[in-house]
Amino acid sequence: MNRIGFIASSILVLLALVSSTLFVVDQRQFGVVYQLGQIKNVITEPGLNFKMPPPFQNVSYIDKRLLTLESADSEPMLTAEKQRVVIDWFIRWRITDPSQYIRNVGLDEKAGANQLNRVVRNAFQEEINRRTVRELLSGKREALMADVKREVQEIVTAGNKPWGVEIVDVRITRVDYVEAITESVYRRMEAERKRVANELRSTGAAEGEKIRADADRQREVILADAYREAQKVKGEGDADAARQFSEAFGKDPQFAQFYRSLDAYRASFNKKSDVMVLDPSSSDFFRIFRGGNNAPAAPAPKK
Repeated sequence: MNRIGFIASSILVLLALVSSTLFVVDQRQFGVVYQLGQIKNVITEPGLNFKMPPPFQNVSYIDKRLLTLESADSEPMLTAEKQRVVIDWFIRWRITDPSQYIRNVGLDEKAGANQLNRVVRNAFQEEINRRTVRELLSGKREALMADVKREVQEIVTAGNKPWGVEIVDVRITRVDYVEAITESVYRRMEAERKRVANELRSTGAAEGEKIRADADRQREVILADAYREAQKVKGEGDADAARQFSEAFGKDPQFAQFYRSLDAYRASFNKKSDVMVLDPSSSDFFRIFRGGNNAPAAPAPKK
C-alpha cells in the first residue's frame, strides 16, 4: 500500500515538474523567458514552448497588439500668441522589441503608458508654442500631428536606451480655448449677433414705414383720380339729363310743371317723419289728380 502511494506521489510530482516546463504563447502576446532575473529568450511566435522549471526560468507576457493612449489631463497650453488652449489627443502605438522595452521602461504596461504620456504632452507643448490659434484650427493641424509623431518617435528610439516601441499615429480630437476664454468669446459673439439683429430690425422697420407711406400715397392718388373721373362722368350725365329734360319740358310745359312738383314733393318727403300740410284746392298736385278741366291737356296728335 505504501508502495502504491509512493508511486502515485512520484507521478504527480513528475507531472507538476513537466507542466512547469511548458508554456503557451498567445498570438496577441510576446513571451519573455527569464533566467535568474535576466532575459534569456523572447518568444514572438504563438505556440507551445519549453523552459526550465522554476526557479531556474520564469516566463512573462507582453501585449503585442496595437495599443491606444489617450490624453490623461486637460491642462492648458500656450500658443505663439500666448493664448491658453486645451487639446485632447490620442496616439496608436505598439511594442516592437520586448527586450528593450523591459530593460528601459519596465514590464508594467501602465507605467510605460504614463511615461509615453509625458513625452507626448511635452512634444505637443513644444509644437503648440510655435503655432497660432488659427493654425491649430485650420488645415495645418495635420502638420502639427505629423511633427509631434516624428518628435515622439525620435525620443523613444534615440539615445542609449531605446524604448522598443513604434508610434503608429497621433491624432487631435479637440482644440478649444480654456473655459474662461470660451465664455468670454461666447458673450462677445452673442452681443455681436444681438447688435446685428437689432440693426436689421431697425432697417426693416424703416423700410416697412417707407413702403406703407408709398402705398398710402399711391392710394390717395388713385382715389383722387377715381373721384375726378367719377365727377366728370356724373357731370356729363347730369348735363345730358338736363338737356333731355329741357327738350321734354319744351314740348309739354304742363307736364314739366307737374314733374317739377313731383321732384319738390319727393325732396320734401325724404324721410318718413316729414309732414306737410297742403290745401287741396290750391295745390297743383291734387288738382291734377282730381282731373277735369284743370288737368293738363293731352298733347295734340301730329298730322
